[in-house]
Amino acid sequence: MASKQVPCVSGRYRSVKPGDTLYTIARETGTTLDILTRLNPGIDPLNLQVGQMICLPEVACASGIYWIVAPGDTLHLIAQSIGTTVARLLELNPNIDPSNLQENQTICLPE
Repeated sequence: MASKQVPCVSGRYRSVKPGDTLYTIARETGTTLDILTRLNPGIDPLNLQVGQMICLPEVACASGIYWIVAPGDTLHLIAQSIGTTVARLLELNPNIDPSNLQENQTICLPE
């Protein structure tokens, strides 16, 4: 019998692309591996299939505006670029490690 996917309470999904891992999806969508695992109890994180739909958590970014981290980006440079403070970025992104930003990581920006 095929495993039935648990309904996604947020209604937000992301399709698995070639090369994706649950970790890279978590990093790119601004969440954690633990949260994705809890939201997707029926998936095998070691055997994701291209096209498989992964449930994402509720949007935590009220503005809906994101910065995609590029090589060399720091929170200070991002804050300076958009006219805000590092403290405000950290307030909007409590789960990020400011000393270890990852390329393609999404950072929620203020309106």
